[in-house]
Amino acid sequence: MHTGGVRRAVAATAVLASFLTALSACGGAEGGGGTDAARPATRTRAATADPTRIPGVGDRLQRRIPSGSHQVVAVYGDGKNSADSTVVLYTKHGSTWQRERGWAGHNGKKGWTTDHREDDDRSPVGVFTLSDAGGVLPDPGSGLPYTRSAAFAAPRWWAKSYWHDFDYVIAIDYNRVKGTPPNDPTRPEGEKKGGGIWLHMDHGSGTSACVSVPESAMRYLLRTLDPGQRPVVVMGDRADLAA
Repeated sequence: MHTGGVRRAVAATAVLASFLTALSACGGAEGGGGTDAARPATRTRAATADPTRIPGVGDRLQRRIPSGSHQVVAVYGDGKNSADSTVVLYTKHGSTWQRERGWAGHNGKKGWTTDHREDDDRSPVGVFTLSDAGGVLPDPGSGLPYTRSAAFAAPRWWAKSYWHDFDYVIAIDYNRVKGTPPNDPTRPEGEKKGGGIWLHMDHGSGTSACVSVPESAMRYLLRTLDPGQRPVVVMGDRADLAA
């Protein structure tokens, strides 16, 4: 095969891999599931007995927040089996955490799990770094490395309400390789542990495992999260978060 033919074959394989990854990302072939309408944003209490801690997060997960992290996206799931959640951005000033903004959002359509598996339709509970971003649309000014590609686009056989889910995405570093585009298919812990878990745009109901927020929230997070501040997401249902 000529060199040009080899390059075209490699490029085609890469595009196919990215497309297959998009299919396994949040939404899945069946979309997010559910028909509940997007809820108005609710406020999570910023006040806490100890301002050096993220509100509503117990010792187990609090200890997993890196000491050098100054940005935390906290996802408070309404319940173990609920797809509804509240997403809040906190920033650290000195030793004190300050609530910046909050939004209504969604998580896995079947709720949450501490042992996430492929296709269980539940979001993983835990603390995960946020290293890479991307999407179908041009970079809106992301602080995180941003990869623009049509390969992020949701398949057009999905319900139309899901077509813009991946216009903007931020990779949640669960079973993935940091420093790669969010749709890189590599899963270091194996396929059974799932992957392709992102923060992405909301379609009004639960996801396959991702966390979704309104477009305005995605644009704000992309422009605000700073690799130098070592951003992480702390996510789970309220009971597991507080444990």
